[in-house]
Amino acid sequence: MSTQSPSYPAGGDSPADLADWPASELLDAFARKTASPVDVTKAVIARIEAYEPQLQALYAFDPDAALRDATASEQRWMKGEARALDGIPATIKENIATKGTPVPLGTAARPLVPAPEDAPSAARLREDGVVILAKTTMPDYGMLSSGLSSFHPLARNPWDLSKNPGGSSAGAGAAAAAGYGPFHIGTDIGGSIRLPAAWCGVFGLKPSFGRIPIDPAYYGRVAGPMTRTVRDAALMMRSLVRPDDRDPMSLPYEDLPWLDLGIDIEGLRIGVMMDAGVGMPLDPEVRASIDNAAKAFADAGAIVEAMPAFIMREMLDGLDDFWRQRAWMDIAPLSEAARGKILPYILQWAEGGKDLTGAEVYSGMNQMMAMRHAAVAATRRFDFVIAPVAPCVAYPAELASPIHNPEEPFEHIGYTVAFNMSDQPAASVNAGFTKAGLPIGLQIIGRRFDDVGVLRLSHAWEAMCADKRPWPRL
Repeated sequence: MSTQSPSYPAGGDSPADLADWPASELLDAFARKTASPVDVTKAVIARIEAYEPQLQALYAFDPDAALRDATASEQRWMKGEARALDGIPATIKENIATKGTPVPLGTAARPLVPAPEDAPSAARLREDGVVILAKTTMPDYGMLSSGLSSFHPLARNPWDLSKNPGGSSAGAGAAAAAGYGPFHIGTDIGGSIRLPAAWCGVFGLKPSFGRIPIDPAYYGRVAGPMTRTVRDAALMMRSLVRPDDRDPMSLPYEDLPWLDLGIDIEGLRIGVMMDAGVGMPLDPEVRASIDNAAKAFADAGAIVEAMPAFIMREMLDGLDDFWRQRAWMDIAPLSEAARGKILPYILQWAEGGKDLTGAEVYSGMNQMMAMRHAAVAATRRFDFVIAPVAPCVAYPAELASPIHNPEEPFEHIGYTVAFNMSDQPAASVNAGFTKAGLPIGLQIIGRRFDDVGVLRLSHAWEAMCADKRPWPRL
């Protein structure tokens, strides 16, 4: 099966294993009664049971509850009462609350208290009949681009089990690539959807800030879909964007044409951001892959121009100061015993915030605003911008970050973090593979609030990309 669209063999037949069917195909099959939600859920459970001992992507896996929900879904289909996404298996990142399940935030330092209700994203999917199989793992407090956690087992990348799936939506990226159902939800405050999507070869959308209601809301934080195909992400967006008054920072609801994925590339102005301005040097194989994408868009009639770097060292360092102090505010009230359970890398990083002055923290916040203004100014003359998602590909699973130094924690997020600060939609779509067979992510960034446009250009690239490979098998 191809790693990108089409999501089944070139001959046009759907995959033999129902665990590998995209949601768009499953919904059609359910309607025609050629497949059932129960059979699909059983196929995904079998995939999980076969792969999970090696991947360790899941938390709170509940196959019995999933089968009960799949049976109820099947009955609705039989009665002609099916909901919008009825019977589609899904996972949800563990920091997105689901009723009755504790939310450890990846760390052994938090008490395991069952969540009293579903968070907005979980609620919207459940309302539409999605079968929730499990939560997915994340690192301590979501502050690593890694699957390393003091609470969860070490998550691994299905393309190469010695490598990291990325993070902080670590389990979600691994689960999507491994075929743990079509739908997965991650969160992103600096690259936490796009980085694992890139390193696991799947599609991930960081929507415009506020497009998908989230609880608790925080500056720059979004929830978004992680899927094997762009169309499946678009299906999810129809549900995820419905309003929820628990998010006071959400955008007004718009009934957007999420499934209208056609786009005319000719004449589009596309900027190419090859230099992040700060951080790690760009890997030559990543550079070559993004160059190939730029050439393909130019050949299709787009007006492609280089876009200069706009992030400066003081911006990234200011953000680091602000985030360290924010983390220390969460950690400082804990007992010494509880702090001792936190991943040492994260604890050392957060302790760097305890002695910052108010002026230094305020300056850090101002640098985040400077990054916001710089991103919008740099991209405004383009319809879209393309860039690497990360300067490197997946790195050893045991490391907390590519550099593995808490004093240089964010040298790999220069391509992603600015678009959290600027509220712009940005996606990762597979751009090809290294000689060693590791996925490379192409980032597609749109103007503020043009989430549909980002999906459309991602869908176009999905068809254009020449380097398509079968999904990994363990």
